[in-house]
Amino acid sequence: MNWRLAGLVAGMIAAAGTALADPECRPIAPPQDQPYPGTIRLHVDAADINHRVFHVHETLPVVGGEELVLLYPEWLPGTHSPTGRNRINKLAGLTVSAVNTPLGWRRDPCDVFAFRITPPQGAVSIDVDFDYLSADSGQSGPGSGAEVSPDLLVLEWSSMVLYPAGYEARRIEVDPSVTLPQGWEFATALDRAPDYPSAPFKRTSLETLVDSPLVAGRYAAHWELDPGAPVPVRLNVFADRPELLKAKDLDKYIGHHRALVQQAYKLFGSRHYDHYDFLVAVSENIRKGGLEHHRSSENGTSPEYFTGWDKTMARRELLPHEYAHSWNGKFRRPKDLWTANYNVSMGDSLLWVYEGQTQYWGKMLAARSGLWSKEEALDAIANTAAYYKRQPGRRWRNLQDTTYDEVLAPRFLPQSWASWRRSEDYYNEGALLWLDVDTLIRELSQGQRSLDDFAQNFFGVDDGNIGPQLYDFDDVVRALNTIQPYDWASFLRAWLDNLDRDPLDGATRGGYRLTFTDTAGKYTESAEKTYELTSFFYSLGLNMGKGGKVGAILWDSPAFAAGLAPGVQIMAVNGIAYETDRLKEAVKNSPNTTAPIELITKDDEHFRAVRIDYHDGPRYPHLERVEGTPPRLDDILAAK
Repeated sequence: MNWRLAGLVAGMIAAAGTALADPECRPIAPPQDQPYPGTIRLHVDAADINHRVFHVHETLPVVGGEELVLLYPEWLPGTHSPTGRNRINKLAGLTVSAVNTPLGWRRDPCDVFAFRITPPQGAVSIDVDFDYLSADSGQSGPGSGAEVSPDLLVLEWSSMVLYPAGYEARRIEVDPSVTLPQGWEFATALDRAPDYPSAPFKRTSLETLVDSPLVAGRYAAHWELDPGAPVPVRLNVFADRPELLKAKDLDKYIGHHRALVQQAYKLFGSRHYDHYDFLVAVSENIRKGGLEHHRSSENGTSPEYFTGWDKTMARRELLPHEYAHSWNGKFRRPKDLWTANYNVSMGDSLLWVYEGQTQYWGKMLAARSGLWSKEEALDAIANTAAYYKRQPGRRWRNLQDTTYDEVLAPRFLPQSWASWRRSEDYYNEGALLWLDVDTLIRELSQGQRSLDDFAQNFFGVDDGNIGPQLYDFDDVVRALNTIQPYDWASFLRAWLDNLDRDPLDGATRGGYRLTFTDTAGKYTESAEKTYELTSFFYSLGLNMGKGGKVGAILWDSPAFAAGLAPGVQIMAVNGIAYETDRLKEAVKNSPNTTAPIELITKDDEHFRAVRIDYHDGPRYPHLERVEGTPPRLDDILAAK
């Protein structure tokens, strides 16, 4: 190393002061149930869409001469994980001042989310400024993916705030404001101030602020989903282009969303918000997926959500899922998923209720509201059931253990060989668990009771109460026994802990059996278009992406046995240049020949021949009605 350069660097670090590490770890005050003395003024300038940078300014009350510890949120509700680890690297340009005098800051050496500052004697407030460098479209995962495009943006307050240690988030009051690009509209669950727009939002708690993201855009449309009701529910849609907000049968599609609200009310028998806002980005430029909040939900979906309605069926359970979370997850919440602030670690042991049952209700509400037809819903359930009936990972890893996945294997990390490793299966296998519970309640009660009764008893209590009301495993068991006496503790633990649970039990008791045909169902067709893939999952054991790239591969499948791996490119099928239809034709003809399907593959700079010994033709999962059995699944999917 150049020692003159090393000395210069050391001198610069010492002079800056902001990079000095404390010589030893010192305690950080845990959150206490006490009011924070004063109010944080927080302003976010979100107008710099060209650079995709948010400029943050905070003013915080302080006591001069006393050290203050500011925290950057690490554990965020709805992500069930230390998602802040994928956000804090985007914090830049941090400066602190008091009475226009710059102050030094030190990052805590044992907690990189904590910043130590000592205001001078006599100071009553400090100013904190930093930039949040929003991700570009090449990044993915929670806290990643594009949050800003030339036409719309998603503002997560959790990324835009440093807050004082020592207080519960609900006891810290904030005056928030935002600057948006000229002419843009916005939507958020935050309450607007009486003198809006000069002061856009009412004072609120940090807890409510973090739970109330803002979506804004150049092109927007808003619909009332419960017109005339005292508790408004709004569908706020932001798009890349104005024509994406129009469709020939738009009134019909909005009608399905209105039916969603009514079906949710009939299911839960309550509401735990004073208003609710669906925040929807129909965009190819903004991150996809959803995130639940108490009075709103973030929903990033296909740009053709309205204009290509028949093509986007696979995404239409997103809004029902996130909406159901207002009851399951936000109002009623597992005890180990509630924390007093955002730098206390969470526990995920009950995600099979929080997410698994919500996944179940998302599918059922999609069907009951008309967002899905009955046939589409059955195809969706068939795909889920087929996957877990075949999934090799269930041979070694139980469902309960997958609740650790948000911490062990967060979504922004590569997710290879998911069928063997397993990945967040508490969502979809959890949905099959609750289908099993629902059909069993209906069987034991001879059709007099169902999981709908559990929903009203467990999530529908205390209408209008914001909560949260916390629960544990025993609370779930007691509530189920209130609806239908049974050994629910043993039943649930068998699902969660054993390796031999049949995932088809609920569908079978519901009056259906899993079958495979050579014709893809509507759900598979929609998923292929939505996710730009072609499924050979239950035949060869792989999905094909664009350009001949191999996507997911089923462990122990014919494709796996032949030596294929994700990411390999297929160059030729049976000696002819690769096209998807050629591979489809080879699979279709496979029962008529004893010869293997021959592929030429390219892996980096290496070419090789691969032979898949497969002869069973196309295979796509479906649920087939078993005549003479009670149609319990039909009853579950029917509108109430």
